[in-house]
Amino acid sequence: MPAGGAPGEPQQLSLLQGFPASAAEASGPALAAHLPVARVLIESSLPHLDRPFDYSVPAALDADAIPGVRVKVKFNGQELAGYLLERTAGSDAGHPLVPLHKVLSAVPVLTPAVAELAGRIASRYAGTVSDVLRVAVPPRMAKLEKEFAPDGRLDPALFGTETFGLATDVSLPSPAAGSIWTRYRNGAAFLAHLAAGESPRAVLTALQGYGPAGWPRMIAEAVAAVRISGRGAVVVVPDYRDLDRVESALLELLPAGDVARLTADDGQTPRYRSFLRVLSGAAGVAVGTRSAAYAPVPNLGLVICWDDGDDLHIEQRSPYAHAREVLLLRAGQEGAACLLAAHSRSTETERLVASGWAQAVEADRAVARRTVPRVLNTADSYELEHDPLARIARLPGAAWRAAKEGLERGPVLVQVARAGYAPSLVCDTCREPARCTACSGPLAIAGPGGSSAVPQCRWCSAPAPAWRCSTCNGARLRRGATGALRTAEELGRAFPGKPVITSSGDQIKATVAETAALVVATVGAEPVAFGGYAAALLLDGDSLLRRENLRAGEDAVRRWFNAAALVRPASEGGLVVITADDAAGVGALLRWDPAGYASRELALRQELQLPPAVRVASVTGGRTAVGHFTDAIQQRLAAQGTVLRTAGPAPLILPAAAGAGRTPPQDAVARDAATRDAVPRNAVPRDSGQEVRTLLFIPYAQAAVATAVMRAVKAAAAAKRSDDPVQLRLDGVDVL
Repeated sequence: MPAGGAPGEPQQLSLLQGFPASAAEASGPALAAHLPVARVLIESSLPHLDRPFDYSVPAALDADAIPGVRVKVKFNGQELAGYLLERTAGSDAGHPLVPLHKVLSAVPVLTPAVAELAGRIASRYAGTVSDVLRVAVPPRMAKLEKEFAPDGRLDPALFGTETFGLATDVSLPSPAAGSIWTRYRNGAAFLAHLAAGESPRAVLTALQGYGPAGWPRMIAEAVAAVRISGRGAVVVVPDYRDLDRVESALLELLPAGDVARLTADDGQTPRYRSFLRVLSGAAGVAVGTRSAAYAPVPNLGLVICWDDGDDLHIEQRSPYAHAREVLLLRAGQEGAACLLAAHSRSTETERLVASGWAQAVEADRAVARRTVPRVLNTADSYELEHDPLARIARLPGAAWRAAKEGLERGPVLVQVARAGYAPSLVCDTCREPARCTACSGPLAIAGPGGSSAVPQCRWCSAPAPAWRCSTCNGARLRRGATGALRTAEELGRAFPGKPVITSSGDQIKATVAETAALVVATVGAEPVAFGGYAAALLLDGDSLLRRENLRAGEDAVRRWFNAAALVRPASEGGLVVITADDAAGVGALLRWDPAGYASRELALRQELQLPPAVRVASVTGGRTAVGHFTDAIQQRLAAQGTVLRTAGPAPLILPAAAGAGRTPPQDAVARDAATRDAVPRNAVPRDSGQEVRTLLFIPYAQAAVATAVMRAVKAAAAAKRSDDPVQLRLDGVDVL
């Protein structure tokens, strides 16, 4: 008897097992009368599940099951979390739908704009939307939702803070009142366009990094200008020290309730509270580290990224998106203004300026000369003639004199490349790097102040009391490099009676007093003196430049400019002494011309067809798996008439500290690439399945097609559940 027979009549049981019952046979809870189908994105990092799935909406969940809420669904016998993307009237699934299991929270935490942005980021980086949302939406704090959304709807009034009202709430200085932006070419026009509700795009090269004319104040004035137009803003900075400074500058111009601080460093509860403030509209400005780029600011009018060359802007989890790229995509999607600001200029931002996408906001030469310190290079011919030993001395005579004279006027900054005491050791006889016999890692003197008498490995921490050189069989060691602690010790003896402050490793200081003191800091850890440093010594420049990385020179120049911007102007006696030999990078600092250096670097990359002139994808894994993966990509692209330039597969040489898994996403061996030692000449590739890497270079005109193909191949490979998976990364800064 067919399934549609009369009630009470016997029915023929199906002899086919495993097929879903027909719609007439399906049973379950009563469904919602209006839009009974929910499209749900499951929280799964598996690429082949990176798509919405249709579920029916029970009538009991109809009121709470709105787009953007967190839900629980049954999937393949498991109970998984996900986001409800939309409600529809029907489904093309072709089988009865499983009902939603639960609505975890009635608060719609995923806005349509952020959902669309997550899809764009996943497409650009060949990742999954779920991985992007894991960064974009903070973990749920049920207690806060009960406090601020007792009925499931966020109420801005419950946050108990002053919210932004009319333009009179903002104390933005007008150009006539001497705004800092008027000192920069195109600066006043940029603010005027923001205040008028327009969406200009600019690349700012800031001169000062301290005091009331520093870059935090400039960012605050730009945000205040866009708030005058009634729109919101998102500001992204590299770390908590920059975040504190920008937040303080914003609070000088905006009401306290209008600024929300978003960073994982504050803990889950404060972060989620700020997230809800932004989501409810109680705060119109979101400022934070890289995850703040996804803040659901309503009516977004401006996105700002400070120091985009800092690799802290790169997410450390798949798909390894850069905050700069997230903000650029978001600005285009929502029609917002964009400001990329730094003391130097990355090749990526130079490419935007050269293409006409953004306008440069920079000071004229006369203004720069009045604002920046004088720069002296100890490696030039004049200094070498007066001090022949300057080339080999770590602290040449000119640097010592600059420190001595600077201490009479205030603090002196000493920038070094390495943390610790003696971060690397060499053989006293042949000068070969001393390596661990267990993992080939570099040996170092451990303990505070180098108190340990026994060298130990920096990678596996194994002691080496009876070390012997593998080249000459020598048994004596000497320091191959001097760290921040050793430098501070030597300077303390050279300048008795003067306090020495260190900022490196886990002991990074945000600010220092304006009293006379020597401040020894590793690159990127320089504290800020409110009145500026009297002088700065940039040591170990050649060590930064010797890194085997495409961006070594660009990164070294960025670090030099960041440190030099903390020094007082030349008219106040400010002096920067650099000890590097590089002609191009040091010349850019001497002329204070970061834009010229970035233009030169970009021209070289375009000639060689290297990033950022092209995009690059890296495929890492076992040799066989990488070969199959890249072949599949090339075959699919060839069918569409696209051929990519490739390099590899090449064996990887990784330390034992990286473990036996996939290649670490962002140099898990050491946070600061300047502290890495060269790989020994007798090292062999780690052979856990013969790890190799292949690079594919992608022209921008073919990027959309290529990334779509890579994403499809990645999903197909994941569905096969191979025992030897590969890692696919796009635009990794550490692969060249």
